Amino acid sequence: MIKVASVQFNHAPGDKESNLETIRGFCVEAARAAIQIIAFPEMCITGYWHVRNLSRESIQALSENVSNGHSVNVLKEIANQYQLIIGAGLIEESEDGKLYNSYVVVHPDGQVNCHRKIHCFISEHMSNGDSYTVFDSHLGHRIGILTCYDNNIIENVRITALEGAEILLAPHQTGGCGSKSPHGMKVIDCGLWENRNEDPKSIEDAFRGPNGRGWLMRWLPSRAHDNGLFVIFSNGVGVDDDEVRTGNAMIIDPYGRILAETWKAADEMVIANLDMKLIPTSSGRRWMRGRRPELYGQIATSTGNEIRARESRFS
Repeated sequence: MIKVASVQFNHAPGDKESNLETIRGFCVEAARAAIQIIAFPEMCITGYWHVRNLSRESIQALSENVSNGHSVNVLKEIANQYQLIIGAGLIEESEDGKLYNSYVVVHPDGQVNCHRKIHCFISEHMSNGDSYTVFDSHLGHRIGILTCYDNNIIENVRITALEGAEILLAPHQTGGCGSKSPHGMKVIDCGLWENRNEDPKSIEDAFRGPNGRGWLMRWLPSRAHDNGLFVIFSNGVGVDDDEVRTGNAMIIDPYGRILAETWKAADEMVIANLDMKLIPTSSGRRWMRGRRPELYGQIATSTGNEIRARESRFS
């Protein structure tokens, strides 16, 4: 068994120190509960939705180098102190000056793994990652990372599973998005969030509805089921610039069953024990062994209709 936690929290845009303190607080709580892996949301250290309106210079001021940046060093110290594997999102500036929506996983022994979001759309000044991220852990199991939109593309999750991932960290900033698709997500009234203490039912109904949990249930459990892996879904919650993130932090098993979840309109942590013995005999893992790769060449061939994630998201 591996004991894991998924966190939703309402980050402070641009205030890395405040967000790191929130992360530290949850890690203290996790250590008391003997958690081994804790996952925080996409870009939760830097803030997310406001970044779409920032200049390159302003984004660069928020960014840092993963190998020696302040935030990663803080995460290293927390991971070592509390013997946790910690995942959290930030903006990375690479050695060649490119900016990435990155998610770092810091281990108690100082190991750091970093995933650059493959389908980055938040800003024209930020670049797409170009590789998958799957790595070994001291727990004896392989962990993969896919950030938000990355999980929408089924091939990404399949390749991550084929590379041996047994646990998928899936950090998001989603729910309440202003999708132009007629049956996609719609925005949630910010007033419901502001009035959450006086009327918790209305905002929680919205979080569980078609713009939050209802949307996730159309596809997220299938990513776990079809690939035979555990999914740790972390997300922002509350007002994020002009939208409301719906939280819905959850942990899903290799059969697509929800082990733990929340719909609270608050910073919250959910906890589950992962029975790793479920993976080899799960439907997804057995079906994967029956694949016919010789038939799948078309999947890796351009149709000529592909567009960038940014165009797809905002067009």
